[in-house]
Amino acid sequence: MDVTATRLFSNPDRGLRDDVVLRHDSGVITDISDAAAPTTSPRSLILPAFVNAHDHARPRASAFGAVGMPLESWLLRTVVSTPVDPYLTAASAFARAAQAGCAAMMVHYTRPSGTMPLLDEVRAVGRAAHDVGIRIAFAIAVRDQNPIVYGDSEPVLSSLAGDDRRAIEQLFVRAPMSPKAYIELTDAIAEAIGGPKVDVQLGPAGVQWCSKPLLEAVAENSAQTGRRIHMHLLETIYQRAWADAHFPGGIVRYLRDIGLLSERLTLAHCIHARPDEIEMIAASGARVVTNFSSNLHLRSGLAPIAAAHACGCAIAVGVDGLALDEDDDVLREMRLVQMMHGGLGFARTWTPQEFFALAIRNGRRATGAPGTGELAVGAPADFVSIDLDRLERDQILDTDPLDLLFARGNASLISELVVDGRTVAKAGRCLGVDLPAIEQELRGIHRASAATYAHVLHAWPRISSSLQHWFEAQLTCN
Repeated sequence: MDVTATRLFSNPDRGLRDDVVLRHDSGVITDISDAAAPTTSPRSLILPAFVNAHDHARPRASAFGAVGMPLESWLLRTVVSTPVDPYLTAASAFARAAQAGCAAMMVHYTRPSGTMPLLDEVRAVGRAAHDVGIRIAFAIAVRDQNPIVYGDSEPVLSSLAGDDRRAIEQLFVRAPMSPKAYIELTDAIAEAIGGPKVDVQLGPAGVQWCSKPLLEAVAENSAQTGRRIHMHLLETIYQRAWADAHFPGGIVRYLRDIGLLSERLTLAHCIHARPDEIEMIAASGARVVTNFSSNLHLRSGLAPIAAAHACGCAIAVGVDGLALDEDDDVLREMRLVQMMHGGLGFARTWTPQEFFALAIRNGRRATGAPGTGELAVGAPADFVSIDLDRLERDQILDTDPLDLLFARGNASLISELVVDGRTVAKAGRCLGVDLPAIEQELRGIHRASAATYAHVLHAWPRISSSLQHWFEAQLTCN
């Protein structure tokens, strides 16, 4: 198939090419050559497709009243948004990603619906990714400790009336999965949905939620099998305080010593990682995914991304289900990261072109997507087409379109997304599924089942107050 482009950007070294024809066949780019004549209209800019390197494929949290609270409260509050239909929930998230130009997305699956056996639910998620047409990485986010707070939950539970306490315990306090059972589950998931466009990974939820035996089993299995690992780390001030109390020798040093730190590891957030910890992460070859808007929504802080980049750490960008406008616009997310961390005064951390290339490259590594994202002969045919007429509509003087894109670009400029040689979104619409119909159906199911969580909403003021008191009393944050 031939795609004619007014301009094409592959990487900062090659720069922009004007008036080209990109040819692809069987999911692979076969040729990029000069067009016979300049393109007139519509004019387009072809770019490597975007990557959402950290997400959970869940409903929009604000629709369920989870707004303006720290992660530690937010996680319990969002139980009311537990997926009511795994296929529809995943398909809606994947379709929004496709419409935003994402060829690949990390799914750190934190809250199974419980409406069907887990492997059947995983198959439903895999089917949704296939129908939409994007690549995914998938990991069940396992935890085996600290289900409510980072320590003894009794002070929080004892503040609740008997019925409220039983309801919360039924939702959150469950028998933990053994490390052996988790490894076996991951193997079964890989057998069920793994393939060229689905990379099954190990997914410890975070150090505060995972025991040492679990973390060590994950590290050992990854080393033996080469399987990638995806994990949250040091997202909040309370997690920092917990880690310092329980790992006085250093939490990142512990992860290094057990072999968890490696080029197979991707760490989400790392907001409160210290300079020596960032250096250890960089030296290991592991990646850090920054989730700028999510960090703002959840009042978690600003990650040391420029410092991490300066010491050689590989940086990727994730939406984490909480883009600035909860619209999964990863282009806007990349812009925010570049604006926040791209430099101070005359000192530059990177150029927009350099940042774009590294975010795509490291995002593909994090999700197991093949290639670096560079548009070249032999590379995967994963690319987006930007409406250059709209981007440059009021342009007076010539400006690099990547500079313009990082000044004011958003998902509305994307005219087409091609993944593995297949057009999966065009003119702002996902082609594989009917997103408006899916979202309408999901709203109806959620509204009809809202009474299921009436007890949680009734008890929420007391739960929220008890959580705040526990964290402020137990984990001081210096």
